[in-house]
Amino acid sequence: MKKQFELEYSFNTSPKVLYQRLSTSGGLSEWFADNVNQQGNTFTFIWDGAESQAELLQKKDLNFVRYRWLDDEDEDSFFEFRIQKHDLTGDVALIIVDFSDEDEKDDAIELWDSQVAELKHVLGL
Repeated sequence: MKKQFELEYSFNTSPKVLYQRLSTSGGLSEWFADNVNQQGNTFTFIWDGAESQAELLQKKDLNFVRYRWLDDEDEDSFFEFRIQKHDLTGDVALIIVDFSDEDEKDDAIELWDSQVAELKHVLGL
């Protein structure tokens, strides 16, 4: 059974700039996949010619966006991008919520680390 985990990354950018990269097909294709197409609430992610589809479950402007892989047998699992701005410091954090099997968690974290590094690169951070 898959278990939920959370990762947090600091970003020196505005929530608006970050949200754009998390919630739109154009933004996601800059860092998350080779290409992303959107039809309604269905996003098609393309990596090296292979496709995976996710459904946009929920979103709140400048706050969070939640997707669920359509081929995931565990209907309770999803992946979510949350943006938190710390009031005192003004720092912006990206919190990623995801699910994985216990024996695949390290690989999942490594993949997110790599994806987020690409996102920071795209944003010039």
